[in-house]
Amino acid sequence: MVLPAEYGIDPTGVGSILQLTEMGQVKQQLAEEAAADAAGLLATDTMTSETTDINNVTEQAMSATPADTAIASGEWRDEIPFTLTPGEGLEIKMKMDSGGKAEYSWVVAGGDVNFDTHGDALGKAISYEKGRGVAADEGVLEAAFTGNHGWFWRNRGDSDVQVVLRTRGDYSTIKTM
Repeated sequence: MVLPAEYGIDPTGVGSILQLTEMGQVKQQLAEEAAADAAGLLATDTMTSETTDINNVTEQAMSATPADTAIASGEWRDEIPFTLTPGEGLEIKMKMDSGGKAEYSWVVAGGDVNFDTHGDALGKAISYEKGRGVAADEGVLEAAFTGNHGWFWRNRGDSDVQVVLRTRGDYSTIKTM
């Protein structure tokens, strides 16, 4: 009975009662996104292969975001607002040295998102954290190696969502990928 629920299939209904079906659906969705990422298909057709420098876009910050996402000093180095339409994804990465630490906070208005916090460099890759149906996150991202470290978000909902990412710390650049 557990095996079908692990794959998001629940012919008997027992998986739903034990809350295994949803866990299986999450597992399958994350596996699909990881496979697409590995195949280089994760970027949507609305994104370009050219990276865009998005440093210092605080003037464009959305007024609908909660003020409580600011860290004690209240000063963020970068604040990046963006909108995701249903099914759309976006990746933002910081160039960091090994051991570098970046404080971050992101919040979603109008729904929630799936996310993957990860890093990559020539011949190296790491996944720090993944989540499904999340409306906000904050913490410190510590680079496991020198390279690009950041987030991929995907809107799996039925309506547009607005996301604001705020960062500061030990990184040289921050870019959409």
